[in-house]
Amino acid sequence: MTAEGEHGDPRIYMAAERTFLAWLRTGIALMAFGFVIARFGVFLRSIAVPGAASTEHGSGMSLALGLSLIGLGILVCIVSALRHQRYVRGIDEGCFRAVFGSSVAFGVVGLLVLAGVGMVLFLATL
Repeated sequence: MTAEGEHGDPRIYMAAERTFLAWLRTGIALMAFGFVIARFGVFLRSIAVPGAASTEHGSGMSLALGLSLIGLGILVCIVSALRHQRYVRGIDEGCFRAVFGSSVAFGVVGLLVLAGVGMVLFLATL
């Protein structure tokens, strides 16, 4: 199969679209999880016994962590759209390897590790 024949194969474009949709699902999941975490502090305050010492924590940490995960989810959706556009352009131009990279995925992993450490620290202070 020639190089030009490979670029015209619709399976390549469909695979790129599946990857794009997987990143969108990841972004939506991050936003949903961030919403749940942000609302968790409000829930804890609503079920707390009046005068109990645990009401001092408020929702500060859970709200900040939840909002940061929502922001990360929005960022993942935006970056995935831009990367998908670059991928399709790279496939069309025959230079897909030049535009392909995993740095964004590693960046998301790093931010999620920081969010996980934040959750551990928050739960350790309860």
